[in-house]
Amino acid sequence: MVRAQSWVMTKHFDGFPKKSDFGLKVEELPEPKDGEQEFTPFISFEGDVMIGGQVAKVIQSRNPAFPVGSHVVSNSGWRTHTISDGTGLTPILPEWPKDVSLSLALGAIGMPGLTAVYGIEEVLGLQKGETLLVNAAAGAVGSVVGQIAKIKGCKVVGSAGTDAQVAYLRELGFDEVFNYKTVGSLEEALRKASPEGYDCFFENVGGSFSTVALQQMKNFGRIAVCGSISVYNDSTPQTGPYPHLTMILKQLKMEGFMQSRWEHKHPETLKRLLAWVKEGKLHYREHVTKGFENMPAAFMGMLQGENIGKAVVAV
Repeated sequence: MVRAQSWVMTKHFDGFPKKSDFGLKVEELPEPKDGEQEFTPFISFEGDVMIGGQVAKVIQSRNPAFPVGSHVVSNSGWRTHTISDGTGLTPILPEWPKDVSLSLALGAIGMPGLTAVYGIEEVLGLQKGETLLVNAAAGAVGSVVGQIAKIKGCKVVGSAGTDAQVAYLRELGFDEVFNYKTVGSLEEALRKASPEGYDCFFENVGGSFSTVALQQMKNFGRIAVCGSISVYNDSTPQTGPYPHLTMILKQLKMEGFMQSRWEHKHPETLKRLLAWVKEGKLHYREHVTKGFENMPAAFMGMLQGENIGKAVVAV
């Protein structure tokens, strides 16, 4: 029997999450049955609910497809141990280099990387020479978005919320970056960064930023809506101004998406991301919190924009 811990939601979030909204549950797990395996994880955060992607090591197995010592990616939530029949588990790429942290399977060579690729290629159809705007640019998705756009020969403008994040984006080769919290006018900052406007906008924030950014789009501009972190914890929904007239007059195309739409392309796309990392074209940074007991604090820190790159917890 294994003593497993899991974080559960004791109260639905009312505005920004509080420590009291989380509770630690302890349970005894039985031995794996035939066709099952047990694993322990790295854990990442997704969105505004208590779910989490994991890179986990198989520690017991009666399933030949997942031998002891192998590593998998799963969506088993905030748990120290999980028993699975293999459903929903994705083995780590067999060609994964030993000198690359497995936690990147939660970041640049995982869901955030896949999201960046599909948003750029499938939704925006970004072309060489175009100008791309990405907000929350120092996060797990945004930092990859900007680098892929540079690989494709585009001008990239990034927005972030701290000076340290801005400095990191400059290191990554973004053409123009600014701290949206300290600029006098977001409209002026966007216009200064790209006076001719923007062909594409990779949207991670929503809210008032989106309202201002849409005014700066070129005619026939494209917007990929990946996230809306500025409104996730609102206790009262934000209202207006509404973008319809701007979208009509500029003939804009806006499309929401999730990376799971292109799941059939995941194996090929993950290999491309891994190749860019090995070639030194795709750089990354992780915000690692150690200790399962610190998961709620790490989660709240992520929502407050404390991280540069992917936020993960090492268990």
